Amino acid sequence: MKHSPSEPEFPLTETTFTILLSLAPRPKHGYAIMKDVEELSDGRVMLTTGTLYGALKRLLEQGWITRVAQDDEAETGRPRKTYALTDLGHRMLNAEIGRMKTLVAVAGLRTVQGGAL
Repeated sequence: MKHSPSEPEFPLTETTFTILLSLAPRPKHGYAIMKDVEELSDGRVMLTTGTLYGALKRLLEQGWITRVAQDDEAETGRPRKTYALTDLGHRMLNAEIGRMKTLVAVAGLRTVQGGAL
């Protein structure tokens, strides 16, 4: 079933989840997001520039992130594109965290009941 941009499809991909998680504490520019996502995922998610900016474009279109004004400039002398979570982005991130917590709790109960520990 195809979802509209306003109807999120859960579970989120690890790429989308880690981008949102990267932006949760504060706005960041693209390169900082790339590095943070790599660290957050323990190296499982290593974004290329194309993948990152494609994901950011989609998240902008969905209204989960927004561009914010930033004073610092890249080595090129142009202002860096800086992104921040919107209220909707925070809600989507928290919904996914809640979904994951529930899944882990159910898995914990199942493995204890089945004697897998």
